[in-house]
Amino acid sequence: MEWYLKVMKENYSNFNGRARRKEYWMFGLFYIIVIIIAMILDGALGTGFDMGYGVTAPYGWIYLLAGLIHLIPSLGVSVRRMHDIGKSGWFLLVSLIPIIGGIWLLILLCTDGESGDNTYGSNPKTEEIVA
Repeated sequence: MEWYLKVMKENYSNFNGRARRKEYWMFGLFYIIVIIIAMILDGALGTGFDMGYGVTAPYGWIYLLAGLIHLIPSLGVSVRRMHDIGKSGWFLLVSLIPIIGGIWLLILLCTDGESGDNTYGSNPKTEEIVA
């Protein structure tokens, strides 16, 4: 939870620096939990979007609001994750390549960061040990 709160409070729109794998994946885990809760609330409150013919989508206004609130922080932590492995944040666009791009991006997101300093900042692992 502390990693999620760190991204949402301290680094809400921070696209500079580096983010460890742990920060990225823990934020992602709690983001998924928030989205699932939003979908459950949409279903329980009946705020799901009407798909026509009496069919209601499992997501609605609460889900949409949660997604919009998390848009900038998730982009920020993703860019900082790319910086940790020595890549530009623009490298996230590799996911637009059909099939291979998503796999390639997943491999990059799971890759350990560069040890020591790189052009994007100091190693966040050593900063945490010193602190």
